[in-house]
Amino acid sequence: MSEDYYQILGVKKDASKEEIKKAYRKLAMKYHPDHTKGDKGAEEKFKKISEAYAVLSDKDKRREYDTFGSEGFRQRFSQEDIFRGFDFGDIFKEFGFGGGDYSSGRSGGRRFTFGGGSGFNFDGRHQQARVKGSDLVYELPLTLREVAAGTSKVITLQHQGGTENLTVKIPAGLISGKKLRLAGKGNPSPHGGAAGDLFIKSKVLNDPVFNAEKQDLYLNRELKLSEAILGTTISVPTIDDKQLSLKIPAGTKHGTKMRLSGHGLPGMKGGRNGDLFVRIQVNIPKHLSAEQKKLVEELAATGL
Repeated sequence: MSEDYYQILGVKKDASKEEIKKAYRKLAMKYHPDHTKGDKGAEEKFKKISEAYAVLSDKDKRREYDTFGSEGFRQRFSQEDIFRGFDFGDIFKEFGFGGGDYSSGRSGGRRFTFGGGSGFNFDGRHQQARVKGSDLVYELPLTLREVAAGTSKVITLQHQGGTENLTVKIPAGLISGKKLRLAGKGNPSPHGGAAGDLFIKSKVLNDPVFNAEKQDLYLNRELKLSEAILGTTISVPTIDDKQLSLKIPAGTKHGTKMRLSGHGLPGMKGGRNGDLFVRIQVNIPKHLSAEQKKLVEELAATGL
């Protein structure tokens, strides 16, 4: 799991740019190789605080980090992306460190490498850049029954420079808001790095019977007035085309919601199923036959 840049620098998420710079300066003074002389633990700490500062001091990168969180940001930005445009030379001169290498020119120009193959000298020159390709997001319409059972879809991707037909296996439970990640299926890198990723985003279509709220399903069932008063048993369809018996207790009110546990949409990766909720709609007739009206009047006379 990626570490939190704000925690690394010891600042709050609403810290100003000046507060972030001040926190980095304090930590850099403590962990800079000029001061620690070969301490590998301090070197790793210095790399982490420098990476955090490179992101949080850049308004665009910070906005992306705040939007997608630590894990999401690292999926979108390689080490090369993080340090691109970040001039260590100017930063270190401002903080009073020597430039060029670890020890103000005394160690023979040793190279300080931040992880992932991105190397920088302390004068800020970028030694190597393998930029990851950009990610793609594909919105895929799915019926509720496809979400319930899983399916396979052929999609057409518009890559930079061409199109590609791709068969995608959609797992059961890919409800609205969930994404399926296909590593390396995004846009190719412009500089020989890894391709970006493809994210399949589900767009669940309206269903004539069921409404979905996350993994739970809802449907309406109408009762006659006499059924609501006396109680009855009704048949309820499920998303996988079964029929369940649901006992309606006597005196059930209009708008009552009854649950059939585990008969909603499945969870992804073995998660629990949602539930099926039946909303009871009691039909109050607007027009009565003469016989019906007489019987209701007789019931009213009994105090019902």
